[in-house]
Amino acid sequence: MREGAAAGSRVRIIVADDHTVMRAGVVALLADEPTIDVVGEAGDGRAAVGLVERLEPDVALMDLRMPVLDGTSATTEIVAGRTRTRVLILTTYDTDTEIERAVEAGAIGYLLKDATREQLVDAIHSASRGETVLAPRVAARLVARMRRPAPVTLTRREVEVLSAVADGLSNVEIGRRLVITEATVKTHLLRVFAKLDVSDRTHAVVTALERGLLERRP
Repeated sequence: MREGAAAGSRVRIIVADDHTVMRAGVVALLADEPTIDVVGEAGDGRAAVGLVERLEPDVALMDLRMPVLDGTSATTEIVAGRTRTRVLILTTYDTDTEIERAVEAGAIGYLLKDATREQLVDAIHSASRGETVLAPRVAARLVARMRRPAPVTLTRREVEVLSAVADGLSNVEIGRRLVITEATVKTHLLRVFAKLDVSDRTHAVVTALERGLLERRP
């Protein structure tokens, strides 16, 4: 079981990409790099998993969309396996979904195919040491996603209570309309305030309208 490349040693990698020309290009790009050995190539995710199990490379350079077994599923199997191979994604896709799936699968890095040779070499070495590697565009998307407000959902009853607030009803009047106690109305409103991160009825209605949680009245 390999523990990754030792300091000063050559990093052993495999390249998995179903596009023959692209795969050959990556191999050629790294051919003259004295610190990296390409020990295997795979044209699909299943073949990549097999190479990792047989060769135990330090790093698997993995495309995402491949036949037989896609790159994300292959990453999951590799990470769960007996080797210590790190998976570094190299792809053209930078959507939130693709990035999130790869990271959740256990990929240690995510590069785009417009990376320079120097960036690719540095990323391979960083990955072999267990360091996270992200293309700047990918890192920016992850940060933006983390800063995005978490989706909020209101229960049917919370929407009914808030709609009544929007109609200008008091808590007592809301209770009468919905056939619930005033205390229950207050409880629903407190839950709505917490979900929407507001402190009063007016802001609750405005925020709910802005987020599409409440239908606008004509």
